[in-house]
Amino acid sequence: MPSKNINKVVLAYSGGLDTSAIIPWLKENYDCEVIAFAADVGQGDEELEGLEQKAISSGASECHIVDLKQEFVADYIFPTITTGAVYEGEYLLGTSMARPVIAKAQVEIARKVGADALSHGCTGKGNDQVRFESTFAALAPDLTVIAPWREWDMVSREDLLEYLAARDIKTSASATKIYSRDANAWHISHEGGELEDPWCEPTKQVWTMTVDPEDAPDTPEKVTLSFSEGRLTAVNNQPLSPYDALVTLNAIAGAHGVGRIDIVENRLVGMKSRGCYETPGGTVLLKAYKALETLVLDKAALKHREQLGLEFSHVMYDGRWFTALSDALLAGAASFAKLVTGDIVVKLYKGQATVIQRRSPNSLYSEDFATFGADDVYDQRHAEGFIRLFSLSSRIKALHDLDKGK
Repeated sequence: MPSKNINKVVLAYSGGLDTSAIIPWLKENYDCEVIAFAADVGQGDEELEGLEQKAISSGASECHIVDLKQEFVADYIFPTITTGAVYEGEYLLGTSMARPVIAKAQVEIARKVGADALSHGCTGKGNDQVRFESTFAALAPDLTVIAPWREWDMVSREDLLEYLAARDIKTSASATKIYSRDANAWHISHEGGELEDPWCEPTKQVWTMTVDPEDAPDTPEKVTLSFSEGRLTAVNNQPLSPYDALVTLNAIAGAHGVGRIDIVENRLVGMKSRGCYETPGGTVLLKAYKALETLVLDKAALKHREQLGLEFSHVMYDGRWFTALSDALLAGAASFAKLVTGDIVVKLYKGQATVIQRRSPNSLYSEDFATFGADDVYDQRHAEGFIRLFSLSSRIKALHDLDKGK
């Protein structure tokens, strides 16, 4: 049963059907004041327009809309890029990366208004409940967390619509919502509808951020990305802030159908889910970053960074941003990133992003060493001794087997 000693709760509010119902439900079941909090992480003005009035009309006493776009890109997306994190080989962690900055801001609002509880609209089946509540645990363990989807007896969109209608609370939602979407400056995700069957090909109406590659321009476009110590500083030689650079890349790459993936992933809670993701600018940015790394990191360093990226993909996906492990992995990536300075040219064409030019003042590539022509820096006869030492353990094992008559 709900505790009755909650006086003021800050709700992570989106204006959708779920959180619109949560506001009156919290007031009725906890007899508390509800303050709505919404984060602008670059999802677009359409989702934020009229949000404050909508929250008040649903019963909230206040609605705080916090602009987190610059912080999100500079302090969460860019550091994650330096780790090379990609979840299960494809997912660029768009939803995952937004959750810690949103949850942190929610805690800050709660402190500001003197709230004693936090609430969210995440379901009991998804990853986001873990991501939000792990951040709450790290930053505000003294605050009570209320997760209505784990408490109320409503189980469908129809239930929620009936609940709101009975209280004369207006909503633009309908009983026939096809897709569940989550958008921010980095990406947009799509779930539901025909995507629930992994044998069904996504229809054209799924995709909203990128042009269909089949309809993309017949002429390739080249885009130049400039980095300084791991940070993207300019696009096509134009200096831009991290957020503005990402917006620019989204527009350029999206027009060529770049950044679409269709995957079945392993959720943290144990089940598999099928989702379609669009990350146009991020796809180009990550490809360019990794291409620059291949110039400036030696074999051992690059191998370690790749292992670091694999580990960090799970840290980010699982909502463990505010942990000692996250701090250590980010510090390691930052150390490598100090070398990542230079320019990369990426060619965009019909859904593909291909690195075609690369240069760096820290480049370890030497044409004098790599040439197939004559050179004065490498004596090929030296390779024989290297190979004998490199393969010594295999030679010893084989000789041992011969002696035993194997």
